[in-house]
Amino acid sequence: MDSTQWMPVTREDREVVGYLEPVTEDFDTVQPRSVLGHAVGPACDFHSGEELLLERGIAELAASWRLRDAPQGLEGDLAILEVGGNGIVLADALRAKALVAGARAVVQWPDTTGRLTRAQG
Repeated sequence: MDSTQWMPVTREDREVVGYLEPVTEDFDTVQPRSVLGHAVGPACDFHSGEELLLERGIAELAASWRLRDAPQGLEGDLAILEVGGNGIVLADALRAKALVAGARAVVQWPDTTGRLTRAQG
């Protein structure tokens, strides 16, 4: 998916909290997307999408995640270590919390195919 047209939405501290993907050329209708690239709600007008992302924030980055087709050793709960143009870097959640080095996986950003899902619990 081409994310070059996505408009970042930032908080007052300049932290990106998500993106607005244009549904119409003039950005009159947009698809709000999380910092991971996941769709957040239905398409809506620009202002509503911006407000939704600002209210939602980036707390999801601290959540545990699961990876579809995970490599061996990363089948359980995962922590997001980094999100950027080079991808979404993940590691075993318990090892990451304990600051212990371990296997990592990189998912292409944006994750529009939904390889990442929130862990249950």
